[in-house]
Amino acid sequence: MMKRALRFTILAMIALPALVSAQAVSAPQQGNRAALEQQFRERTARLTKQRLGLTDAQLDRLEKTNAKFAPQLRQLGVQERDIRQQLRQEMMAGNSANQQRVSDLLDGAIRLQKQRIAIVESEQKELAGFLTPVQRARYIALQAQFRKRAEELSGKGGRQNGLRGRAPIGRRP
Repeated sequence: MMKRALRFTILAMIALPALVSAQAVSAPQQGNRAALEQQFRERTARLTKQRLGLTDAQLDRLEKTNAKFAPQLRQLGVQERDIRQQLRQEMMAGNSANQQRVSDLLDGAIRLQKQRIAIVESEQKELAGFLTPVQRARYIALQAQFRKRAEELSGKGGRQNGLRGRAPIGRRP
């Protein structure tokens, strides 16, 4: 259950780039990219406010909380992906894999999982300060929907290669 909740609570790192890249066709459209990102943020905020039944004050606090925790989770996602890539490379050596290196990488992966859990727990405590339990549960479900849609648009079909994130909630650039 906790693992599922963790997956649901983390999307911003993948949702925005996946949605924007699916809509942005070429580099000359950089001006369009910023507009698309802004439209995405605004749509996401409206949908979140509506589905969770948030007040303007709650939405503002949610945006601030999201902005606080998203960079930490994004960095963890990068580190997790790096460890998995290194582990995969080491394992390709078969029986001649460096045992100590594999052990260190596994330990690092576990350490990052613990950090992720600590961040998500902190985030949930903060959210509990201004969202009801029902709103928090709806927020988790909504993030899962955002992630699923981002996966579909990015063509990964449910596989994110370890990148986990949360949908960016907010009207800010």
